[in-house]
Amino acid sequence: MFNVYTGEPVGGATPTAAELGLEPPRFCADCGRRMVVQVRPDGWSATCSRHGVTDSAELEPFR
Repeated sequence: MFNVYTGEPVGGATPTAAELGLEPPRFCADCGRRMVVQVRPDGWSATCSRHGVTDSAELEPFR
């Protein structure tokens, strides 16, 4: 597992903006690859070339 904000293995520090929910994930949690991120007025979507799309709407129930 990888930190979705830094791309490093889980256990490192998370940026403050990410903790506040102001920053979309930039790296895939499964493989650590950089993702293509699109920020929209109502949220964001992030696409990993190996693992597909993650959307902020999917994560709302976990907030």
